[in-house]
Amino acid sequence: MTLAFPNPSRSFDETRNAVCFIGHDGMFQVRFFVEVEALGTFERRSEGKETAEIAYLSAFDALRASIQNAARKAYVPGRRDAYTLTPANFR
Repeated sequence: MTLAFPNPSRSFDETRNAVCFIGHDGMFQVRFFVEVEALGTFERRSEGKETAEIAYLSAFDALRASIQNAARKAYVPGRRDAYTLTPANFR
C-alpha cells in the first residue's frame, strides 16, 4: 500500500521542537515529525511560545507538498511507527 496523508491536521510538539503530522499506510498510522530547522526556522523564536508555534505551523503549511514527498521517501513499510525528518531529508 502507498503512504497517504488524508488528514491535514498537524501540531507543534514543543518537546521535540518539531511539527507532527500523520500518514497512513492502509490501516496503519505513521507519525512524522519535521524539525523546525527543516522548515527554515533556524532558531527558537523569541516572540513567545504561541507566536513561534503559529510561525512553525504556517511554515509547515507552505511546504506541505515537499514535506509529504520527503516523508514518502523516508518511509519504509513496516519498519517504524514514527519518523523524524531533518534538513538532510530535503537535500
